[in-house]
Amino acid sequence: MVRILTALALLAASASTPLAAQETQTAIFAGGCFWCVESDFDRVPGVTATVSGYSGGELENPTYRNHTGHREVVRIEFDPSKTSYRALVDIFFRSVDPTDAGGQFCDRGHAYTTAVYALDDQQKTAAENAKADAQAELGRPIVTPVEPAGAFWEAEAYHQDYYRKNPLRYKYYRYACGRDDRVEELWGKAAHRGIPAH
Repeated sequence: MVRILTALALLAASASTPLAAQETQTAIFAGGCFWCVESDFDRVPGVTATVSGYSGGELENPTYRNHTGHREVVRIEFDPSKTSYRALVDIFFRSVDPTDAGGQFCDRGHAYTTAVYALDDQQKTAAENAKADAQAELGRPIVTPVEPAGAFWEAEAYHQDYYRKNPLRYKYYRYACGRDDRVEELWGKAAHRGIPAH
């Protein structure tokens, strides 16, 4: 009887939750400017949502003006029936300069350094394998750490979808920062290059 009631409770819970929500999984990457990471991943098939934020530090309720110890990160929701976590990590490494320990492109300092924040052991293993493969491909050390995910703090509203809301400013920033040129220089044809917002 207990098993039947438990099964019925699970069925009821699943019926009240949209199917898409049940199937969505999450990845969290720090790849320098979160505007650019959002732009890069919004165009990946299977990605359903991206949210800019802060993670990795001790500070509670960080803001753009004060996020000491945190990195700029993007929380990526994806449909695992259309893409895998490993595929997203592979794309991530090829959209940044994972050999740079001081920041990314024109943005310098800890807040702009790269990291993969794993939400479980499976993600940790997949990320470490992807890192090893990327390092072998480049033939040089990759400094991007794979760390356990901690608290994620959503960034201010004006940072969300910045590349869509401010396309001209965003295009100029990305070009002037040299992001795409460096990624292409490093990765060649394997580079995952962001496309300008329309």
